[in-house]
Amino acid sequence: MNTWTEIKIAVNAADIDRASDIANVVVPYGIYIEDYTDLEQTVVDIAHVDLIDEELLSKDRDRAFVHIYLEPDVSPSEAVAFLSARYDAEGIAHEIELLDCAEEDWRNNWKKYFSPMAVGEKIMIVPSWYENVDTQGRIALNIDPGLAFGTGGHETTRLCLETCEKYMKEGDRILDVGCGSGILGIAALLTGASTAVGVDIDATAVRTAAENAELNGVSDRFAAICGSFTEQVEGKFDIVLANIVADAIIFLSKGVSSFMKDDAVYIMSGIIDTRAEEVKAEVSKYFDIIEEHLKGGWLCLAAKRKSAA
Repeated sequence: MNTWTEIKIAVNAADIDRASDIANVVVPYGIYIEDYTDLEQTVVDIAHVDLIDEELLSKDRDRAFVHIYLEPDVSPSEAVAFLSARYDAEGIAHEIELLDCAEEDWRNNWKKYFSPMAVGEKIMIVPSWYENVDTQGRIALNIDPGLAFGTGGHETTRLCLETCEKYMKEGDRILDVGCGSGILGIAALLTGASTAVGVDIDATAVRTAAENAELNGVSDRFAAICGSFTEQVEGKFDIVLANIVADAIIFLSKGVSSFMKDDAVYIMSGIIDTRAEEVKAEVSKYFDIIEEHLKGGWLCLAAKRKSAA
């Protein structure tokens, strides 16, 4: 019998809403929120009683927990890396605990479920440990996510890859904000981009992205940068990719155009459908949304700078 993995995330109670939104990027189901902040009122509202078990009353009211349950074919290492990096970016203090699965197992067992997959019209994503793969005439993108987010299996990554393929032109310069494994920038380079910059606040992700660029023979055209892109990146780009979380996309919307050429396309993914209208409203203050796709509960947007009045 295959074992599911539980990820238990402890945060300050005041951060539980943002923490759960970010957790939904990892998996849009199987999430349980444990929050005792308003215990007495919640019991009255739901159960219509005022007698509460002593054990419940003793619960810590300052802490809250997000519980995520991953199927056996989902990489806990990738999920933990993504969560930790995004919580750091949002300034959310957190502790992450893995249950039901030994570390040596969750680091490797999921690999048997990660198989070559076709994405878009041109790319075949191939796990680095596969040999002699029939790419069906597609370009092979060899990837080992290690402890970084980005295998191509999640809807958010696939949507971003497919949308980038549609808008990218030969020789374009690419900026990938929150690059994770580097999959988006590397895919762009393999399909005609001239250069790509991948930036992430997580040093492990940056190292993994650089290794994957080398694995695909594009390291001479791929720059992996650790830190805030607004402080570390220079120049303007033809395509800007942001496969991150809703709050981060909202935050970036005002300033990201400074890194875009006049006719550049800004592609955003990782937006859970419950935040779609909020994100679109904020993005629309600075950009004209030219395309949107909703798949599996996740929204991907393509936008250009607002037309001159």
